[in-house]
Amino acid sequence: MDKFDRIYQLHRILAGRRTPIALEDLMERLECSKATAYRLMHALEHYLGAPIERDGELGGFRYRLGPESQSFELPGLWFSAEELQALVVFQRLLQAMQPGLLDEHLSPLAKRLDELLQHKRLGLGEAARRIRILGMAARPAGDWFQVAAGGVLQRRRLRIGYHSRSRDELTERVVSPQRLTRYRDNWYLDAWDHLRKGLRSFSVDRIRHATELTEPAEDIPERELDEHYASAYGIFAGKANKTAVLRFSRERARWVADERWHPKQRGQYLTDGRYELSIPYRDSRELVMDILRHGAEVEVVEPEVLRTEVAGALRRALEQYGR
Repeated sequence: MDKFDRIYQLHRILAGRRTPIALEDLMERLECSKATAYRLMHALEHYLGAPIERDGELGGFRYRLGPESQSFELPGLWFSAEELQALVVFQRLLQAMQPGLLDEHLSPLAKRLDELLQHKRLGLGEAARRIRILGMAARPAGDWFQVAAGGVLQRRRLRIGYHSRSRDELTERVVSPQRLTRYRDNWYLDAWDHLRKGLRSFSVDRIRHATELTEPAEDIPERELDEHYASAYGIFAGKANKTAVLRFSRERARWVADERWHPKQRGQYLTDGRYELSIPYRDSRELVMDILRHGAEVEVVEPEVLRTEVAGALRRALEQYGR
């Protein structure tokens, strides 16, 4: 009997009683140790919301009755949104992988994952057909992903040829890889750029060639990496030095108020029903794109330089349709 079957059996035992059941009796019926019995009760209570209580006078465990003497029923799905997403993504990634050196290690994992998704207690048999996870604007990682990842994990400097989309030019760089970042369905290499003498993010698909060097990578402290890459809005990193204040219409507020644009954002409803969102940023490029997708439903209040930039982009867009 596995963990999920035991949890289900524990629920049936507790749901079928009005008086507490002793721990020893639970252990016997579940065919498990004392430690396992406590772990099962913890999972049932904390992950599935079961109202388990210990009766000190009678010495045992039972379900606490809810309002109007309602009894507890197990939920139809035992997983959180994050766990369900991870299971489905893992399964699809493993199914899509081409044969390689890790086959003998990944095959048992894929088999176990399939068994888990088909477990009769979990109700996930339809997951593969009924759950959609859509990627958006994903780009192939390119031919040099392995070298970039190797530099990050082996802590070696890399010599790369990098084509910049914004400037449409190819440059040669020596970088000290720090992290690989998966952002909006694309891979980025966060690295110390020895040419520019600063931290930069490189889109892995724009690396044209890469060579691992013998010199060890220069290690940047975690705190400095977090301050550089996480303090400002979007993938264009750098320590935030400006704050965008955006006001959304009452209609759009119903969506935006529930969205997380940045870990340090601040939001509030205004008296007229509009929603005001404040976001720290440094580079405006990605922020402008996200503002524009809301069209007339958002107004940039400040700073003035961002307001002017968005207004200019809107005028240029309008000119495309005024010809």
